[in-house]
Amino acid sequence: MAMQVETWTVRRLLEWTVPFFQRKDVDSPRLSAEMLLCHILKAPRIKLYTDYDRVLSAHDLTAFRALVKRASEQEPIAYLTGRAPFFNLEFEVTLDVLIPRPDTETIVENVLQLARNQTGLERPHIIDLCTGCGCVAAAIAHHLKTADVVAVDISPAAVAIARRNIEALGLSDRVIVEVGDLLEPVPRLIDPRPFDLLTANPPYISSSQIETLDRSVKDYEPLIALDGGLDGLTFHRRILAESPARLMPGARVFLEIAFDQGPAALAMAAEHDAFEDVRLLRDHAGNDRVLTARRK
Repeated sequence: MAMQVETWTVRRLLEWTVPFFQRKDVDSPRLSAEMLLCHILKAPRIKLYTDYDRVLSAHDLTAFRALVKRASEQEPIAYLTGRAPFFNLEFEVTLDVLIPRPDTETIVENVLQLARNQTGLERPHIIDLCTGCGCVAAAIAHHLKTADVVAVDISPAAVAIARRNIEALGLSDRVIVEVGDLLEPVPRLIDPRPFDLLTANPPYISSSQIETLDRSVKDYEPLIALDGGLDGLTFHRRILAESPARLMPGARVFLEIAFDQGPAALAMAAEHDAFEDVRLLRDHAGNDRVLTARRK
């Protein structure tokens, strides 16, 4: 009698993969399993629920199992699929850029609120430093239709990804992406006028803490985007020192920080006389997440 071939449906794969991911401490086991399956099937998540009894081909099953194995070894789901969500948009990501995180949406939320409520920001001129995949610049431009944004990153590989994301989202007419070290590219811009707003998600992990990070971060995400120097605030100091000459009077900066850097960030900002109204903004978990200050 012929041996019966094992049948793997969408339902059965999820029922097996989710508890496996739980045992392996994969973040968000259900969501992670669904994202990998969607990637393999090239289908939106809703299709998983309407096609629960769909049988995977041998090719798709082999590919899915390979990704599950890599995920169980703490390789980030976003790098496995090449996609990551941010502020209800989707971005291409590779090992050359940080994976966008919900905490960073705190910057976007506060910029949108300020721009929509403050006189003089009807057509804001914005610069986004350390842009990575371009998620902050793109999210702001997507929701502020009158804004123009300059996005900058020191990594040519990251800039290439950001440019692809900006183009895919139909924002190329209002967002330009440049290679450079923080504000260094500004004099070369066609429009080098001072900016109304500055945003940045700089590296903010102190050098000594890099090795203590989860394997999914330290072994995969780019070190250049993580290492913030001795106390994690090296790039924040540079931005506060170098930006006043490139900002309009009254312009506001928004700099992401680690959840435990609030007091140190406030003390650091107090050393820069060009700024006032220095405050900390909290993320949805209630942690200090963004240092904001206004240029005098």
